[in-house]
Amino acid sequence: MRTMSTTGLQLAADAGLDFSLPQQLTVILLCALTAFISHMALAVFNDGVRPFMLDFIHGRTTRSATTAVSFGLSAGFIFGLGAPMALSSGVLNPWLLFLPTDILGLLAPKKWLAPLLGAGWGAVVVFGLNGANEVAHDLPVDFLTAMQQMSTPILFLFTLFPVLAITKQFGRAWGAAAGAVELALVVMTMKLWPDIFAGALAMAVGVLLLIGLAVRRDLVQRKADRQAAASGAVSEEAPDDDPMASLFSASATRLRRYLPLFMVLGAGVCVLAQMHIFGGGEATSFLIAKGHFSEAAQVDFYRVFGFVPLIATTALASGAYGIAGFTLVYPIGYLMPNPVLAAVVGAAVFALEVLALSSIGKVLGKLPSVRDSSEHLRNAITDSLHLAILFGSLMAANAMGGGLGILIVGGLYLLNEAMGRPVVRMAAAPTAVIIGGVLLNVLYWLDLFTPLKG
Repeated sequence: MRTMSTTGLQLAADAGLDFSLPQQLTVILLCALTAFISHMALAVFNDGVRPFMLDFIHGRTTRSATTAVSFGLSAGFIFGLGAPMALSSGVLNPWLLFLPTDILGLLAPKKWLAPLLGAGWGAVVVFGLNGANEVAHDLPVDFLTAMQQMSTPILFLFTLFPVLAITKQFGRAWGAAAGAVELALVVMTMKLWPDIFAGALAMAVGVLLLIGLAVRRDLVQRKADRQAAASGAVSEEAPDDDPMASLFSASATRLRRYLPLFMVLGAGVCVLAQMHIFGGGEATSFLIAKGHFSEAAQVDFYRVFGFVPLIATTALASGAYGIAGFTLVYPIGYLMPNPVLAAVVGAAVFALEVLALSSIGKVLGKLPSVRDSSEHLRNAITDSLHLAILFGSLMAANAMGGGLGILIVGGLYLLNEAMGRPVVRMAAAPTAVIIGGVLLNVLYWLDLFTPLKG
């Protein structure tokens, strides 16, 4: 445990946002590419924006209206989660890189302008964040160092997301059993293998148990349906004309026409992950910062199961894919030994994903419990991370201002709730930490607050 909580935190504290020239160029070029792809309405990162892309593609809504939707659904995550997470961990994330390029690409009225705007944002990230990071660390109340307190609750509470998903889908008994198994595995890992992330094995077993239960339920149901059909109680006839099947086919065909462009995109995202300056999620960012690359790969691999059905169905329904695809390129990239191999493998993975979209959609149509598991996984990830980020933000508030810090940060969070969440819940607590840190520095300059020692 000491390796994770003390040495690991020191690694995170030492992490900076000072990028090498190849890293800077990779970020800038990838931001240019993602903005261009967004402009073409071929892919966006925000899952909430993707369903709106169908009307845009068919000319039933304007570019400015679609841009407004994208900005409204993304701004809170960019400034409330993406930027604070990058500054506190020293690792870039998709909310900071790809949500802005969604907006800028859609905003650009001309095709040639989109990559220029995207490249400009990439330059702001690689050159501007380090300066902001240095300024923040020089303040009397260093709220960025305090925000590293979020790492422990995020890493360990995130471990429970399979337990929550199992409980919601299969009931309390299975949930309790999964919880007991995960707790035992965490304790065993901490005792026997203290140098690895204690939740890695527990999450693996939890996700496998959820998938196993879902597949078992689907197989049992299909067997019952076949028996009922054989007895004449249920008709297996399906409508001859399925409008959704026609739409799915047209969307898949549209995406396949741009396969080379998607392969370049897959190569770029995989190379960025291979450079270990990028994490695909909240927990992953801190694992990457601490040098736990294999554990980060495991965490992002498990998340894939929660997002494949969502990304596949929305892509087939809208004709717009995900900027990170099924996000498989994240864990693959973390484990690649060099950028060249990462580029080749990333391109191949994206090619397979795009070509397999129609088949994946058909398989998901036959496995309703697996589709339900995906939704439960996404909800469980959100619930566990919401609690972890809130708890970690209050720990950060205590570290930088004691009771006064908790009052300010907790009060801002509660005020956001009372006002109907103008800042999305996931981003509200980190935003409150930054605002609270600024206020504590103002109070210090007014000689009304003395920073805590140590």
